[in-house]
Amino acid sequence: MTSHFKQIENVTSKGSQQVSTPAAPLRVLLIDNNPERAQLVEEGLAEAAIVQTKSQVHGTELLNLIAANQPDVIIVDCNSPGRDSIESLRTVAQNNPKPIVMFVEEENPTGFQQAIEAGVSAYVVDGLTPKRVKPVIDVAIARFKVMNDLRSELKKTKDDLAARKVIEKAKGILMDKRGMTEEEAFIAMRTMSQERGIPLRDIAETVISVMSLLNE
Repeated sequence: MTSHFKQIENVTSKGSQQVSTPAAPLRVLLIDNNPERAQLVEEGLAEAAIVQTKSQVHGTELLNLIAANQPDVIIVDCNSPGRDSIESLRTVAQNNPKPIVMFVEEENPTGFQQAIEAGVSAYVVDGLTPKRVKPVIDVAIARFKVMNDLRSELKKTKDDLAARKVIEKAKGILMDKRGMTEEEAFIAMRTMSQERGIPLRDIAETVISVMSLLNE
């Protein structure tokens, strides 16, 4: 297994009156067991990234590598995506999501579908050239950000809905068991939430648990 880094030098124009802070280079993890293909990717990123190249990394080893280096994007370059590759990328998407670009040499509709479902942000068939690498990565990063925002928004919506259901249930219990109005029940829980610095949902869950025990 080989590993090497290619550091990009920032070039500053001579005689410039204003000095701007250069953008930090992308950290790219390239997984490829073909040195010639890897060289094409590195050439395409020669002015934009620090490339770490690994070959045949899967499963836990891949997760540990990503956790240790925190790359901005992952590139998988292979003849065709195998089962191990797809499952490894799926694990990455679930545990430590990153923009993932997959370059393959042959078109495979089934492989394409599996790769996208596993969390691949860009799937490129054939025609790998240095000029194509950076634009493809830019698109993959942008698409990843959009999808990640959508996932976060969906999760928040689901969490908010679940919280409302719990709060409504707790209000109903207080109204039934303590003779409170709906407003009084809500104010009582909100006040307790503010005084204790605990989310309203947690207070509602406590109310439900306590009242269930008292009824037993």
